[in-house]
Amino acid sequence: MRVERLKYIIWAKDMARAAKFYREVFDGEVLRENEVMCEFRIADSIVGIHSGGESERTWTGMAFQVGDLFEGCALIKKCGGQVLREPVDTPEEPAHLAMCMDSEGNEIMLTKARQH
Repeated sequence: MRVERLKYIIWAKDMARAAKFYREVFDGEVLRENEVMCEFRIADSIVGIHSGGESERTWTGMAFQVGDLFEGCALIKKCGGQVLREPVDTPEEPAHLAMCMDSEGNEIMLTKARQH
């Protein structure tokens, strides 16, 4: 079977708020948008957001690799999300992940490439 496109679907209670969050935080390129759904291209991947969510906390399995975790966490907070577990530098290695939540209660992870 030839897969034509792979996309990840998450839910939103407030579509406008969710679309704004993914546009501003992850510089998502809007591919399609209407009152029921919005599709974004983010780093050559497709994220689809559909209405009907209840704003309940839900783990999505989505991780976004960024250059600066601390800057990314600050932007998530500024745009209406939450940081559930802040990135922490340790003596063994610099911070490489943060657990976050988008504006709709979808849990996402920010990661940073580890130094080898």
